Amino acid sequence: MNAMTMIALAVMGLVGAGLYGLLITRNLIKVVIALQILVKGALLALVAAGQASEQVNLGQSLAVTVIVADTIVAVVGLGLAVQAKRLLGTLDVKALSNLRG
Repeated sequence: MNAMTMIALAVMGLVGAGLYGLLITRNLIKVVIALQILVKGALLALVAAGQASEQVNLGQSLAVTVIVADTIVAVVGLGLAVQAKRLLGTLDVKALSNLRG
């Protein structure tokens, strides 16, 4: 088994675990964690694609850009989760989606 096959299996595992977490959980914080796992799989795929096409610098620079954007999304998502828990008393996505303004 060569290195690219192992990386492809790791990418599929991370993306699969992230999608599974998104489909199963209803807790807002766990949704953010599942999204983080999903994005880490995509980052690994970006770096592997850069290595496969012999443009490692491009893959790594795209990965750094995604890391910055992903961190901002995670911070905003967790901030919203904290405010939802503080103001509404729940983190259940289904209960929050039934709220009307």
